[in-house]
Amino acid sequence: MLAPAAALRQSFDIEVLWNPVPVRTADGTQLVYELRLANFAAESLELTRLSVVNAASGSILAQFKREELSRLIGRADHPIGGESSKRVVPAGAHVLVYLNVPYQETGTRPPELTHKLEYVTSSTQEVVTVEGGRFQATDQTLALLGPPLRGGPWIAVYDSSWERGHRRALYTVNGKVHVPGRFAIDWIKVDKTGKYFDGDGSKVTDWHGYGAEVLAVGDAVVAATRDDIAENKTVSQTPARTALEDASGNYVALDLDGQHYAFYEHLQPGSLKVKPGDRVKSGQVIALLGYTGESTGPHLHFHVSNNNSPLDAEGLPYAFAAFKQLGAYLPKEAFAQAQPWTPLQADKQANRRGEFPESFSVVEFSQRSGH
Repeated sequence: MLAPAAALRQSFDIEVLWNPVPVRTADGTQLVYELRLANFAAESLELTRLSVVNAASGSILAQFKREELSRLIGRADHPIGGESSKRVVPAGAHVLVYLNVPYQETGTRPPELTHKLEYVTSSTQEVVTVEGGRFQATDQTLALLGPPLRGGPWIAVYDSSWERGHRRALYTVNGKVHVPGRFAIDWIKVDKTGKYFDGDGSKVTDWHGYGAEVLAVGDAVVAATRDDIAENKTVSQTPARTALEDASGNYVALDLDGQHYAFYEHLQPGSLKVKPGDRVKSGQVIALLGYTGESTGPHLHFHVSNNNSPLDAEGLPYAFAAFKQLGAYLPKEAFAQAQPWTPLQADKQANRRGEFPESFSVVEFSQRSGH
């Protein structure tokens, strides 16, 4: 007698938005990517567990449950700071899960990974598991870059948990959604006390990094520039919303190799020293740090993507050839309160090579041009 067929049900369509490239930090190598979960059931489904699994061996690379899972979820249909659970997904709705998964580089062919998703039905409270979102991990080499700035201390300002941060800013351009700032860093200069401006910080010239020379991170061709956006002389921590096409402010884009484009944004008006088509050398001064576009204060926004467009592009990981880690803001909230940063522990390696700086780390680049 044949066994009865397993019951079929409508549930989640599971999709990986881009095929991630491993990125290396002082904390280890990770896969950084987004998982889109679309509910095609006729009822609400509550997410309770997500596991990232080696498809061949069944070993679990990472697992996230309930409230930890909630913190990783982005919901376009939720007001920021809303009280209702992000894990309860109504019929027809979708969520994005922002994943940072520890990844062991083996030197052999990268494994296929898949996702096991556990959820509870609203009608019967049944616990169900569905699998999907299989992808082949890649061993693509990271772009290895020279410093975008000189000296320091500079803070690497980014946080994947920020609901309005670069990582969670999705742009639907030309019929496709992208995360151009997936690996964007806002570089802000600080002093030894942790302050990033003098006085009350209301003037752009109060900020320590304002006017700093911005450097080419590699030998490259200038792919695009913009230098027609005026700069406010007064700094506002709640800047007026700007048109989407103006949010980057004045910028320079460098074509590093036809596949990686380096973007420098919020540049000082009139400071650009290059034009499209120019060839630049690593360490060459290309502009000055400024305060244009949508910005809460003078800083350099830097990211690498796969297309010559600020928004119609996928953010790619990269690594700096060398930098010195001086310390970090511990906890991260100390940065917003302009409190002193914590010096690096004596037993930690300060000179870092071939890494992506950690969130809210305080670093120093070489004072010389180039690597």
